Amino acid sequence: MKFLSPKVHGMLDYAVILVFIGAPSAFGLVGIEAKLSYALAAIHLALTLLTDFPCGAFRTIPLSIHGWIELAVAPTIIATPWIFSFGTHARAFYIAAGAVIFITWCVTDYGTSSR
Repeated sequence: MKFLSPKVHGMLDYAVILVFIGAPSAFGLVGIEAKLSYALAAIHLALTLLTDFPCGAFRTIPLSIHGWIELAVAPTIIATPWIFSFGTHARAFYIAAGAVIFITWCVTDYGTSSR
């Protein structure tokens, strides 16, 4: 069921960016755990700013491509704690972040007009 509009999705994208920025302090992430969180914030910011939807600034990436990128990123984020042997708090954070991104992908209407 696709009930999330592109505008609401964009607002959630900015919230996700803030979560990735704040996660190292909130969850005690250090080293690669923290660096990855900051990198994901930067990447998600770039993707959001470049997406052709109401919350995008430069509107060069089609919303459908934005969706496919998020679909690929979600399981990758979930797998990251095992790839890098993260501790318990980091593992929980990255699994939750990946799950939220996947659930958001599941309910977003990527076929709606971008403007």
